[in-house]
Amino acid sequence: MKKILILFLLISATGSAQEKLDKLLIKWNKKNVPYISVNTLALPNTKAILLDAREEKEYKVSHIKEAICVGYDDFKLKETLKKLPKEKDIKIVVYCSIGIRSETIAYQLIKEGYTNVYNLYGGIFEWKNNNFQVIDSLGNYTDKIHTFDSDWSKWLTKGEKVYE
Repeated sequence: MKKILILFLLISATGSAQEKLDKLLIKWNKKNVPYISVNTLALPNTKAILLDAREEKEYKVSHIKEAICVGYDDFKLKETLKKLPKEKDIKIVVYCSIGIRSETIAYQLIKEGYTNVYNLYGGIFEWKNNNFQVIDSLGNYTDKIHTFDSDWSKWLTKGEKVYE
């Protein structure tokens, strides 16, 4: 009986956290970029170009392997386009901490004619919360995630929080 109760509480907590993240993203995002889940992105046959829309200091702490840092505050569309294939139907996944900044960057790519662009739902926090690996600037696996500040750090439930 205890095992069933514990399982129920875990499922309820996960659902509640998901609902809160849904509300946060609805509040801040315009829904002009489709989401891709961390579980779908992590599938072995999911091939995509990953763009990290966080600042370089966040990227240096950790990022998803093979992600390209494009930043947010100083995002340069023309520079980013040079890093992308000319084929406009290539799958591109943009992420940030939880999925707000990445929507803005992803939408700029859509306006440039890219047709297969996604926003990573929950960003790198959700990636780490689901036990997927991240690497540091030297390419070593790490548990550290830059959480921007103490307010945003509540969305990261696994890993070591780093912020200024």
